[in-house]
Amino acid sequence: MSPASSFDLMGYKPEGDKKNSDFFQEFLPKVYERRVSSGVDELLSSMAAVMIQVDPGDGINYLEELTIMGPYRFHSAHVDATHKVYVLKNSCKRNTPILIVFEPLAHDYMDDLVRLNLLYPMSRQKPHARYIGEIFWSSDVKATRDALESQFIRFYDEGESPNGFFFNPHMAFTYPSDFTGNKVGYWDAEKPELDTLNLGEKLTLTDEEKARLDKADQWATDSGVMHLVMGLDHMATRILMGDREHAILEFLTLSPHYFWGAYNIGDQNSSTNVTRNPKVNDDKHSPAKVFTANNVPSYLNSFDGLPMPTEDFVRNYGHRMHHMAMEVKDGDDGKGEKNVDRVVGLLMNQGTKFLAHVVGECRDTPDLKQIFSKHSQYSILITEYVERCHHFKGFFTKQNVAALTAAAGADEQFVHGNHGVYD
Repeated sequence: MSPASSFDLMGYKPEGDKKNSDFFQEFLPKVYERRVSSGVDELLSSMAAVMIQVDPGDGINYLEELTIMGPYRFHSAHVDATHKVYVLKNSCKRNTPILIVFEPLAHDYMDDLVRLNLLYPMSRQKPHARYIGEIFWSSDVKATRDALESQFIRFYDEGESPNGFFFNPHMAFTYPSDFTGNKVGYWDAEKPELDTLNLGEKLTLTDEEKARLDKADQWATDSGVMHLVMGLDHMATRILMGDREHAILEFLTLSPHYFWGAYNIGDQNSSTNVTRNPKVNDDKHSPAKVFTANNVPSYLNSFDGLPMPTEDFVRNYGHRMHHMAMEVKDGDDGKGEKNVDRVVGLLMNQGTKFLAHVVGECRDTPDLKQIFSKHSQYSILITEYVERCHHFKGFFTKQNVAALTAAAGADEQFVHGNHGVYD
């Protein structure tokens, strides 16, 4: 990927075969031009953090799961008026986003994201569990907010959320997107210390909690999983067909990303649309954001009779983050077993459940192998593992993503009364 100094936003030609509307083609260059002229493009750099909320009582459970499944390790715990807040850092790769996990103190905690969860039949089961959003480094948070508010982007003001984390002179946060349900935040690059955030008082883990995380860390270290899984590579949000172009253009307004490209996955009635950060040479320093949507909306899909796992997910869970992908180091064990196969085998033996087998082949040409885990019972997020072989460029092949999409759809069915199964 080209560094920022040489990347041509206006001249870049997107990859893929997904045709966008005239509306999109008109406004994409306008979004880029305004981002540059308003100063937002220069103010923003890489991703600083990713935020996730879980149900009360699930905080340590989720930290244990994250410790087993990748390189993220507990750094600190805090408590404020409404939440326990946990910070995790990538122990294998520097200058990558931290993970911030929020655990409400009370089961009746209510905020805008909980209200969104309550609208959908399968997200009500874990009403607090949700990907919140990501935070980007900004060289001037106030200037970033001022520029974006002039473009009718809504930011939180004091008292507009019960979670005090969102009110901070060194940070600014948007309201959840109407198109994705995700928030975007900005963190002052001149004040990168955690103690500048509204994390609350330091919280000491109990001996039992420490022992659980230490045991998980020891397993991941001894098995080799920690040294093979390098960190977040991309994150994929599922949205409605009619929101696809708006979601992309909105995110390009709010971030330093560019529209890398989009591909049709015809037999799954979907398209996969990728945005990337041109200011890094490795996506793990600032993960790509992916948006997946139907090609034909659900109410018309019966004319074609195709599977539609993407829009079914939205109807069952709401428009929200679907999965977070971890990149596995390319290589093998010396006997022909690729690293991703080894990681999956180790995790399966340890108890992690996956939706299907690893898809893709890595032989003598650039390719990639991928697999989805089952949804986390704590975050409702799928973890994807992806290994790029022979310097493969990109995030998927059509064959791979079709198989992954189908596998996820089969696991996301909603049984509704006497009317059968809603995929």
